[in-house]
Amino acid sequence: MRGLVRSFGPTLTAGFVLAVLVWSLVLILAPQWAMLDRALTAPKRALDSSVAASLAQDSLTCISVLDAHAASDAAAAGAGGLAVPSASGMAVPSMGGMAVPSASGGAARPYILQCDRADTHRAMVRANGVTEHLDTLYDLPPLAVRDSDPVETQKATAAEIAALAEALADRLRAEEATRSPYTAANFATLVQPVLIPMTPETRALEDAQLSNRLLGLIGLRFERDGEIHARIGLITLTRTLVYAVLVTALALLLCYPIAYKVALATPPERAVWLFLGLVIPYAIVELMRVYAWTTIIDTNGVLNAVLTGSGLVAEPVQFKRMPGTVFLVVVYTYVLFMVFPIFNVMSTLDRNQIEAARDLGARAWRVHWRIVIPHAKPGIAVGCIATFMLAAGAFSVPRIISRGLQSEWFSQTIYNKFFESENSNVGAAYSFAYTLLCFAIVAVFMAVMRTRLKDFARVQS
Repeated sequence: MRGLVRSFGPTLTAGFVLAVLVWSLVLILAPQWAMLDRALTAPKRALDSSVAASLAQDSLTCISVLDAHAASDAAAAGAGGLAVPSASGMAVPSMGGMAVPSASGGAARPYILQCDRADTHRAMVRANGVTEHLDTLYDLPPLAVRDSDPVETQKATAAEIAALAEALADRLRAEEATRSPYTAANFATLVQPVLIPMTPETRALEDAQLSNRLLGLIGLRFERDGEIHARIGLITLTRTLVYAVLVTALALLLCYPIAYKVALATPPERAVWLFLGLVIPYAIVELMRVYAWTTIIDTNGVLNAVLTGSGLVAEPVQFKRMPGTVFLVVVYTYVLFMVFPIFNVMSTLDRNQIEAARDLGARAWRVHWRIVIPHAKPGIAVGCIATFMLAAGAFSVPRIISRGLQSEWFSQTIYNKFFESENSNVGAAYSFAYTLLCFAIVAVFMAVMRTRLKDFARVQS
């Protein structure tokens, strides 16, 4: 801080500090606070009051559909048996579900989903996987609309259920208003085991796979009561982090010699052309580059055309189903974020040190180990951190390249929670937990590399 004041004066320094504080508050802290607030809030549809309200709505809709069905039958009888449109063959929407048509033939009434859902013994699945029921939990009488009963009896039962459910919903809303709205249940879904139904033959094949054996060793896949359970959320999270680490390692192996060649092993006039050759392909928009890869790896794409045309394979290879394809494209997409920081730091190294080490008889590997790598360590750290964070949060590459034919990455899981299943509270919990975990991995990496934040300034110097 004193150095900033001496260099820029108190006015500019104060403006700089204020800009940093505003940036941190508006673009970092505020979004994460909003995400944490949503992650700690239970979804409204998961509240018991919402379940009771849904039951009341279904019961009232059941009565409306039954009335419409009776009216259509009366109209058909008055028309001398001429069929007229009625609700008996139409789906009637409601908050609790959708009525679906059924070929009931000569039944007293068609199948109506809302009437089938008008049952006080409604299941409520808790975060720990335990199933409870509304009637036993809140001491309601066991009532249900049976299609075998007369229509008037069905309507009377539905009306009674609606009255009980509405009263219960009002009482639960009052109780929930006095309780804290925050809960850790959304985070618990990340580690919640899910039953995986499978036939004995399929189970034998699954158990023989090495990946499933590894998941069993770390507790992400296990057997309970003769059934296979898997922690799907943690499996996806672990797989994504492993891929991100491998992407970072491969990018480092590729970029280190490139950065060394351009920065130290090439005359300056030739290094410019090498650098331009490296940068120009990345002037194209990222999505365009990713979609270009689809034309390469497609079933009828360039790569398969070469393989089949040369006789190396008889049938096109399904690259879209191979995890290695997504892995390769992710490396290609973010490789510049590795090479630039390393090149930037290596270019500040005095080449005379390398020549002196060679004159003293040091081998190439020792020159890199004792001179180049220690000097380039800040650039390596920045490149690894940037590549890892980008790979861990990759969304467009796995979604476009795999086209749903491979196991999804954790970023896709978060997207699905927000926009596909409309469960943004759980999605927020996944997102916040993932962010903290990635930060923890970065912190461990910095500790192993013995790199401090101020060392990163060398990357820009």
